[in-house]
Amino acid sequence: MGALAAAVAAFFLWRSQPSPEPLPPPTPIAAHTTPSPTAPAKVTVHVTGKIHKPGVYQLPSGSRVTDAVTAAGGASRGASTGSLNLARRLIDGEQIVVGGTATQAAPGSPVTDPVATAVLNLNSATTDQLEQLPGVGEVLAARITEFRDSHGGFTAIEQLREVTGIGPRKFDELKARVSV
Repeated sequence: MGALAAAVAAFFLWRSQPSPEPLPPPTPIAAHTTPSPTAPAKVTVHVTGKIHKPGVYQLPSGSRVTDAVTAAGGASRGASTGSLNLARRLIDGEQIVVGGTATQAAPGSPVTDPVATAVLNLNSATTDQLEQLPGVGEVLAARITEFRDSHGGFTAIEQLREVTGIGPRKFDELKARVSV
């Protein structure tokens, strides 16, 4: 009788064990590096200075300064690229002066850094463009576009304060560089 009771108890214990069920497939997250329909597929840059083949070059969107220097045949012997940030992403229409100082520019052209003077529209800027802002990297650019997408766009620059990772100091750095 005891053996029968133990067998029945074991049977019900075995049946009450949870059975594993497969998890649903993960929901895909939109990649933040997908270019917007308005982003150009290529950027056009003017490479000049102490370079083997100075000229105007078209490079894929997302290319870096080092790609432009390579496309122009590389720096001439003895030319320094120390004043260039070779890892910076290219901006359409900019001029890259190889071998010059940070303040040197082509004759007749003002000394301006296209990255330093660009004002980006928060509602239309791509993540690549947002990464060009001071102190904004890949993660923060993705957070800004995620905030924009989830809130239907920015209606005021002050909404940047609501983005995780943007405190008062970073907001002060960015507010003159963005618009809505």
